Amino acid sequence: MRNEQENKNGALHGGVDSTYAWTRLVLALILSTIGGVGMWSVVVALPAVQAEFGVARADASLPYTLTMLGFGVGGIVLGRMTDRFGILPPVIIGVACLASGYAAAASASTLWQYSLAHGLLIGFGSSSTFSPLLADTSHWFARRRGIAVAIIASGNYLAGALWPPVVQHFIETNGWRQTLFGIGIFCAATMLPLVLALRRRAPTEHDVDSAAWRDTTMRSRPLGFSPQALQTLLIVAGACCCVAMSMPQVHLVAYCGDLGYGAARGAQMLSLLLGCGIVSRLIFGWISDRIGGLRTLLIGSSMQCFALFLFLPFDGLASLFVISALFGLFQGGIVPSYAMIIREYFSPKEAGMRIGIVLTATMVGMALGGWISGVIFDLTSSYRAAFMNGIAWNVVNMAIAMMLLGRSRKKQWLVSSGW
Repeated sequence: MRNEQENKNGALHGGVDSTYAWTRLVLALILSTIGGVGMWSVVVALPAVQAEFGVARADASLPYTLTMLGFGVGGIVLGRMTDRFGILPPVIIGVACLASGYAAAASASTLWQYSLAHGLLIGFGSSSTFSPLLADTSHWFARRRGIAVAIIASGNYLAGALWPPVVQHFIETNGWRQTLFGIGIFCAATMLPLVLALRRRAPTEHDVDSAAWRDTTMRSRPLGFSPQALQTLLIVAGACCCVAMSMPQVHLVAYCGDLGYGAARGAQMLSLLLGCGIVSRLIFGWISDRIGGLRTLLIGSSMQCFALFLFLPFDGLASLFVISALFGLFQGGIVPSYAMIIREYFSPKEAGMRIGIVLTATMVGMALGGWISGVIFDLTSSYRAAFMNGIAWNVVNMAIAMMLLGRSRKKQWLVSSGW
């Protein structure tokens, strides 16, 4: 009776799993969708920027690489800030960086100026609407944490589904400089009111979190590793899966242009891929609530590897649309599973920082993969070897996931046997 009354009081006062928590989740999703433009505008603008500055494909991929690095650093710095001060300060900083970054990129006279604007400002600012929001959201849910984290993580993909066609349209009609300047104004005008609505601090620590952490993570060697070793393995796994993931996401627009289908078709495929990624994240979020983060990671990684293989024998227009959809459906649940794993095996008080660190590794993987794919294309004049490179990195991720899952099963067996 006492627990039931506490749950009713929590729902009434806007606590964990309350109606307020779900309302807050919707607002955070909108905020994430708008702020996620920083990851995708640079991809769509790649062909136009390459043509204006007259550089090779690898050089034109540099802004994306620096964007991902800035996104990763921002995830750690702003994630730690979220742990200490709540979500309001880091997102306000992010909005300021986005607005000034797009203004600087729009007025850049060299590729280096354009690249630095993306890395130091746009990527850093955009990160405020990813890992900090993921960590903040995880504190507001217990029973449905997996689906809640998946929903907020879908903001990144929803941005990828909505922004590329919009950005491509305005680039074709107004040019890339005017388009970027307009994006900066839009971000400032819409994101500030949203973040002010989220200014309430998350619950510090509730009974479900405390019990779950005492049962698992508070032990000195989760899964038989030290916390530092487990964190390192998750960092490596995150980087590897996203090197593989970046190949289609970064170069799909350019790939379609090389095949003669045009950049507009490539933008449509990218939008389809990321739209299916939203569905994937929701499905895998529901799954992770039932089977845990490690199993979800392994399933998603294996399916992503299969989808990458499909790009090798098929390059027809219809085939690429189908494969792009499958790739989105298969890989969308991978990144949110890391947040679930961290919440299962580490202290909730460190969620923002640790999630930020692992998601930074995924961004480094995206940055590295995008750049390596451009280099491979310049060396071979083909994306075939780049796809094979992505598959190799994906296999490493699968191996780590299988090892951690094996350790988890062994530990469960020992506990059930009384050891």
